[in-house]
Amino acid sequence: MLTSIRGVLAATLLAGTALAATPALADETDPPKEFTISGSAAVVSQYRFRGIAQSDNKPAIQGSITLSHESGFYIATWGSSTAGDTTNTPIAPGGTEIDVYGGWAKQLGAVKVDIGGYGYIYPNAPAGNLYEIYGSVAGTLGPVTAKVGLNYAPAQTNLADDNVYVYGELSGGIPGTPISLHGHLGYTDGSLAYVKNYLDWSVGASVTWKNLTLDASVVGTNVSRADSDFYNGCGSIACSDYFHRPAKTVGVVSLTASF
Repeated sequence: MLTSIRGVLAATLLAGTALAATPALADETDPPKEFTISGSAAVVSQYRFRGIAQSDNKPAIQGSITLSHESGFYIATWGSSTAGDTTNTPIAPGGTEIDVYGGWAKQLGAVKVDIGGYGYIYPNAPAGNLYEIYGSVAGTLGPVTAKVGLNYAPAQTNLADDNVYVYGELSGGIPGTPISLHGHLGYTDGSLAYVKNYLDWSVGASVTWKNLTLDASVVGTNVSRADSDFYNGCGSIACSDYFHRPAKTVGVVSLTASF
């Protein structure tokens, strides 16, 4: 199967405020920045979205760029190469995905709140274009950060009914090391379900050196081979394999450079 490897720069959320200069260093310190630009470029062994393969279980290139304001408002874009056709996989977004999103993220007391809107754009497969609204709350206790969130896609031109995605995450660094651990559990209910309303999960570890991060994770779903058997009336074991492959548990490795 031919898979497009067209990367698009996109985004990670970094809203920050520069430290004010002390009088003694006033001539040597830059003034606080009202706007901050950040971004990343990554190579991944495969692109999984909510546990489901988007790149035919093959490598993908990804990128991001974000413009943040000190008030907490931000706009961003993120992109990835994807599967180009349905020869080997039922999930083929046309070779390219470009996401555009924006919102407001701010630390409010002990929690960080993030709310906004997200648009998924598939230039070569526009029938998949859709949008969501999202919100999350995160809090930190010692080295551990916990986060819960919800993405909601209302019924729209390319979505017959609405969809709800809820998730929880735990992450934290190992003190005295460059190693961080992370875990994720999510649930999809509605028009974006795959084979059935399903759970997705991931656990992994990352190592950071300067602006480079190497991550290794195990990603999976509760969509079993039995769930995929004779799915969509295809009526054969080969067809069952075809539908199960994007949802099966796999290892995913990524290398990301941030700026």
